[in-house]
Amino acid sequence: MPDYNWKQTLQEVTVTIPVPEGTRAKLAKVDIGPKSIKASLITRETPFIDGELFNNVRVDDSTWTIVDQKELVITLEKVNQTEWWPHVITSDPKIDVTKIQPESSNLSDLDPETRAMVEKMMYDQRQKEQGQPTADELKKQQMFEQFKKQHPEMDFSNVEIN
Repeated sequence: MPDYNWKQTLQEVTVTIPVPEGTRAKLAKVDIGPKSIKASLITRETPFIDGELFNNVRVDDSTWTIVDQKELVITLEKVNQTEWWPHVITSDPKIDVTKIQPESSNLSDLDPETRAMVEKMMYDQRQKEQGQPTADELKKQQMFEQFKKQHPEMDFSNVEIN
């Protein structure tokens, strides 16, 4: 069993390690690499956590701190912010990521590209519920109408579009 607890969002993994009461930051030794982590105290031989991370992290955006002189809290910024991690260290037991209940988020929290994709999906879902064409279907219809105008010599009366 690991000497730590952890939680995650799509953006980051937070590792919480209980340390002896009165621990100060100068006693902590934390090494975060792009795909590795090691955390210990200079007064302790065995690391609390040491190994290969499930996936890459942004080293420059990852941090650690001692909270209330009794917890070492490490925040790892994920490189791939579209996946759930089944474990922090690859040798640790996995969790079932299909059971994760993501926190609610606002569209304004998303980057512009993801936000546009989510808005399109929401629009398409509403259109389907109302029996209306999706954005892609509307675009195809418009392209077909434009093609018909460009080619009046062609007979499209028997054409079926699905």
